[in-house]
Amino acid sequence: MSKQHTVRSHKKREHIYNNVENISQFCQSLESWGDRTIYVWKEKGETKSLTYTEFTAMVYRFADGLLRTCGSHDPALSVSLNENIRIGIIGETSPYWVASYLAVLLAGGVAIPMDKELDPAVTGEFLASVDAVGLIHSGSFNTTFQNLPAGHPSVKFTVSFDKAEDAPETCLAFGDVLAMGDAAGADFDAIRQALLDLPIDNTRLAEMLFTSGTTGSSKCVMLCQKNIYAAVTSADATVDFTEDDVIVSVLPIHHTYELCCMMAAINLGMKVCINDSLRHVLNSFKEYKPTGLVLVPLFVNTMYKKILSEAKRSGKDKALVGGLKLAGVLNKMGIDVSEKLFGDVRAAFGGNLKKIICGGAAMDPSLIPTFESFGISLYEGYGITECSPLVAVTPYFRRKCGSIGPSVPCCEVRITGSVLTDDGHITGEIQVKGDNVMLGYYNNPDANAAAFTDDGWFRTGDVGYMDKDGYITITGRMKSVIVLDNGKNVFPEEIEEYLEKIELITESVVVGREEEDGSTKLTAVIFPNQACFEEKFAGQDTDIYKEIQKEITNLNKKLPSFKQIHKLEFRKTEFEKTSSKKIKRFLV
Repeated sequence: MSKQHTVRSHKKREHIYNNVENISQFCQSLESWGDRTIYVWKEKGETKSLTYTEFTAMVYRFADGLLRTCGSHDPALSVSLNENIRIGIIGETSPYWVASYLAVLLAGGVAIPMDKELDPAVTGEFLASVDAVGLIHSGSFNTTFQNLPAGHPSVKFTVSFDKAEDAPETCLAFGDVLAMGDAAGADFDAIRQALLDLPIDNTRLAEMLFTSGTTGSSKCVMLCQKNIYAAVTSADATVDFTEDDVIVSVLPIHHTYELCCMMAAINLGMKVCINDSLRHVLNSFKEYKPTGLVLVPLFVNTMYKKILSEAKRSGKDKALVGGLKLAGVLNKMGIDVSEKLFGDVRAAFGGNLKKIICGGAAMDPSLIPTFESFGISLYEGYGITECSPLVAVTPYFRRKCGSIGPSVPCCEVRITGSVLTDDGHITGEIQVKGDNVMLGYYNNPDANAAAFTDDGWFRTGDVGYMDKDGYITITGRMKSVIVLDNGKNVFPEEIEEYLEKIELITESVVVGREEEDGSTKLTAVIFPNQACFEEKFAGQDTDIYKEIQKEITNLNKKLPSFKQIHKLEFRKTEFEKTSSKKIKRFLV
């Protein structure tokens, strides 16, 4: 169980947001923000921006163009697309990507966000498996996908945000689809109203998402508009963001975590600045000066290690440690000295950063008070694709380090199990019921049967416990649990949390390796931090593996005997990851 850290909470405020239940209400919510800036991004080296009014006009016009492209006639006839009109979207984060996604929903079709890191052949197979009729893609995929309809069993057309001159007739330009209503002499106001008046069944299939894996192991999650917007409005009801905030979008937009947070942000009227490359992320922070970020733990860990490395390089590491201790004490007294003590650290994030929502994987809870000392509040959340994805988030006004908080307003959480923690909490599987829970997996009755309990609760496969206040703490993943010879269960995530704190280790995965005698040994597979090693032991004849072994030996002294690491394996390259930066544990 993670050590409990204390950290100050912030004053609770009234949440003012538009409570939306479907795409029509969502578009009207965006319109209400008028001439405020919705997006700032780089396009071919030039900085561009859009207002909320301009962006929603793009959504309406593109939705109208999709109706005409798919042969559903003029929207004034109240004819919309249907569950069989499934359209994939792939590419880098951009206003065009988000507008395409919203337009597909508004026109009554089904949006299929695709992972841009997938092998193109796998993407084609995924699209065929759900009978997708079209694919919308960024210009970077022109060579890859503009000829996709030729020979594909289901895709009939593609749309490129930046169409190549030699593209076939089946590839349409985003701008041309936008202009179809203009070419037909249609009145924009009439198009807008007709789209908003289209009948909506918010329990009907609206989005299909592929979980990580190959075509054989991946499952296709089906969401309806009720699912999508239950999660969006629950986010707006619980997190400490307002229309005055500025965020930088860093994570891949196809991932339901980033997409949900993106929609929650623009529903609040925020300005979203788009990072164009992971190589430029720190430059983006300095240029756009965000007040908030949505990240995964890997980013936060990397940021912190860079702060430590820079402090050591400049000889300020002792001052940093002393400053953190002082700031921690003063924070508990309500005194914020982050600007005075950590001006350089804050400047690296643009100078205005106040809060980070962190989800997608387990986070080291000790980072929460550390970042609070920097003047940056870390709030841990929890979600899963099948729950659209939001399930829980730590309240900013009543924080508990190490907990993902209570369930959000749109759902309930229960723990099923019989194992007791040392302090008397029941540990078991985390199960969810509510408006955010998926319709099911597409064409997969066996997976659907396994995913739900007999009384209708979704089985997350994650293990944890709930305290008397309803706060949930995750202790591991059922699939990754290691069963030792003595019958003890070890959740590797708990051990990896300790390993993350060792500076000489960049990444680690704990597994159970079977020995020749049939016994299972707890094994840490480690990718060393070579840069830190060279800095720490410069000029000395020292073996990094031996130094890490010393650290592991010291760690083992603090752990119960059944949780101690008995073997080490070292990697020369980092672990293979999903596009959302989760280590592919099954490959280790």
